[in-house]
Amino acid sequence: AMAHGHGPGRCRCCGEEAAERGAAWGLYLRIDRQRLQCLNERREGSGATVFRPWEERGDRSQFVESDDDEELLFNIPFTGSVKLKGVIVMGEDDGTHPAEMRLFRNIPHMSFDDTAKEPEQTFSLSRDPLGELEYPTKIARFSNVYHLSMHFPKNFGAETTKIFYIGLKGEWTEAHRHEVTICNYEASANPADHKLEQITPQTHFIS
Repeated sequence: AMAHGHGPGRCRCCGEEAAERGAAWGLYLRIDRQRLQCLNERREGSGATVFRPWEERGDRSQFVESDDDEELLFNIPFTGSVKLKGVIVMGEDDGTHPAEMRLFRNIPHMSFDDTAKEPEQTFSLSRDPLGELEYPTKIARFSNVYHLSMHFPKNFGAETTKIFYIGLKGEWTEAHRHEVTICNYEASANPADHKLEQITPQTHFIS
């Protein structure tokens, strides 16, 4: 039997809690990275690097910095449906840390013009250089998210905004396509179903 999964050098005190906590922040694995966008990033592709394992949130070599002003806008498509429960936003302990976060759901390809819309939820952010603060979402509003947009309109006074890590916590469900579900059901008929069929008169509706 294998020991529980720690990668090499990960095991500080065999922290089960840390492993569990890391797993909770696993939604970065469900991002469709081919279609992930970060608008107003200074270095192309840098926005994608902030979505990484919770254990690697302290990696200061990976960050996104805004370009023309302090605003950043992420368009995050998922590979299925997500129930978003919490967000972590980690920056520097200075003026570049974002001061506000606005979340929008299911508006693909949002632009800065679209941010005039009312968000599903707005958060005032505190400076969080260690990635310790979790912002809980109103789960009812984020229970069926296939596309999340995160708008950071301002920071704590610097000319540009820097983000090192964004953690997304929640549940992921595979996108269901009906024909697949039906085929699977037919293929694995349960003998118990057949017993029921003998008792229950079958009514066939033509849809």
